[in-house]
Amino acid sequence: MTETFTFDERVAIVTGAGGGLGRQYALELARRGARVVVNDLGGAVGGGGGSELAADSVVDEIVTAGGEAVASYDSVTEPESGARIIQTAVEEFGTVDIVVNNAGILRDKSFAKMTAEEVDAVLDVHLRGALNVSRPAFSIMKDKGYGRFVHTSSNSGILGNFGQANYGAAKAGLVGLSNVLAIEGMKYDIRSNVIAPIAMTRMTEDLLGAFADYLDPAQVMPMVVYLCSEQNRFTHEIFSAGGGRYARFFIGMNEGWFAGPKRVPSVEELSRHLEEIRDVDAFEIPTSSTDEINLLGRQFR
Repeated sequence: MTETFTFDERVAIVTGAGGGLGRQYALELARRGARVVVNDLGGAVGGGGGSELAADSVVDEIVTAGGEAVASYDSVTEPESGARIIQTAVEEFGTVDIVVNNAGILRDKSFAKMTAEEVDAVLDVHLRGALNVSRPAFSIMKDKGYGRFVHTSSNSGILGNFGQANYGAAKAGLVGLSNVLAIEGMKYDIRSNVIAPIAMTRMTEDLLGAFADYLDPAQVMPMVVYLCSEQNRFTHEIFSAGGGRYARFFIGMNEGWFAGPKRVPSVEELSRHLEEIRDVDAFEIPTSSTDEINLLGRQFR
């Protein structure tokens, strides 16, 4: 029998939910019974301006379809406004069960020409924004013994992309954030994962060209909704989703070369073992810094 995924009585917060990917997540979570806080500042792709229209439009769609939702227009960029987003959920619906950190902006420029302001603006929304929303939510989830986080990274952060040093750094930082929340939340049934979407949105339409026709944001939605669900078995993982393809990114570590305990090899000696150091024919997937220390401990033994 096919399992059905429902979110009755669950409360979800989706940031950047006024359009694109966030809208898809909010609509589907609501359709499946979640009460949704639709957060969106309503600004431009570069982060300027603001409008209530984007969030209100999605809330109207949800309510018209028979669901429950409320709009939040707070920016994610300050701890106080992040806390207000969580407070909106608590005041309207009583709690927080799910947070999808999806809000984002772009300030693309080659690294040599990038300004400090362009770096700070992107870090503030993507990375600090996720921290600002997740911290107060995590406390509520910890007290109740349940929670689901999905953080929006990117292949630009995991793999790199020209002209996106600020964006890539922020998106890589979200992987680190998610990994720590997964470890600290494990005994409280708080699961934290990362999505790296490939989709045609306001932020990507100028980058994808004709390929955009094959990258409907709705195709990313099933992976995110699964990760938000009570049935989700995974934590501390990274998933790619786009164009109908779903896959896992992972950080692996090979056995490497062991020079021996209390030995400092010369550069020349190390250089003779570089193939062994870089060989990935066999690898493990550590899930914490402790795992790497344990791997080294095995070599000592």
